[in-house]
Amino acid sequence: MAFFRNDTVNLLNLHYGIHTLALSGGGTFFAAYLLRSGVPAPAVLAALAAILAGRFVIRPFVLLPARRFGLKPLVIAGTVMTGLQYPLLAEVRGVGWELVALCAITSAGDTVYWMCYHAYFASLGDADHRGHQLGAREAIAAIVGIIGPLATGWTLTTLGPKVAFDATAVVLLLGALPILGTRNVPVADTAPGAFRAAALGLLMFMADGWIAAGFFFVWQMALFLALGESFTAYGGAMALAALVGAVSGLSGMAPPEFSGVIFQRLTRYGDVRLHGPGGAVSQMSGARRARRLAAVA
Repeated sequence: MAFFRNDTVNLLNLHYGIHTLALSGGGTFFAAYLLRSGVPAPAVLAALAAILAGRFVIRPFVLLPARRFGLKPLVIAGTVMTGLQYPLLAEVRGVGWELVALCAITSAGDTVYWMCYHAYFASLGDADHRGHQLGAREAIAAIVGIIGPLATGWTLTTLGPKVAFDATAVVLLLGALPILGTRNVPVADTAPGAFRAAALGLLMFMADGWIAAGFFFVWQMALFLALGESFTAYGGAMALAALVGAVSGLSGMAPPEFSGVIFQRLTRYGDVRLHGPGGAVSQMSGARRARRLAAVA
């Protein structure tokens, strides 16, 4: 299989698998734990909205260090910053300064990581094997996504939030190690036509944001409340959902070439460089849309 010959992409996929293990664990319980810690549901939604608003504001400023240092250091820094939010999450007790600090750190970490990771993966991947490489990445994520909710639900119930979320932070930090073996990617100072190229990506992200608000936020909160705020029951339900998704994604509903063709159709007007807010949206939208298609395939 030729798409496994790119050692750099293999390392990035290893990193993504470790990262997903943490996010499917501690990340899945983010809103659920806020509810359990005494934050009212409207305040939880307000906190999530504040995190997204912060990401929108911070995004253009990521270009400054990206142009100076390249993408690799920022992916590593974003990974570390993402891990810092979880020990703080364990300290939240209702609405207070801890919640405010959590929103600020989460906004900064998520912005730096996801904006740079998607551009980095697209830059180092092979155009001819893009669908296969994304499919391999999502297959890894689907498998570890079953383990994360079960492990974190059990840990929260038996050992408490500090151990559970500190473990999530450690796993995220370990996820930065494979990136050390990859090369850096410089960022261009200018990218003519970036905003025009980002038009389709902007529309896709509007739909993606609507899905995120309805499913990732509201549905998970509703499920946790419907299960009596039980961490173990909620973790089991999320693991079951991940199992169904993994079986569906790996059952060969479509050949890997399908997602590769669609991905290249979506991104053929884009640029593999991180070229400003508009271009970053274009780059990220292609990668994320291909991720969904790869999961379906």
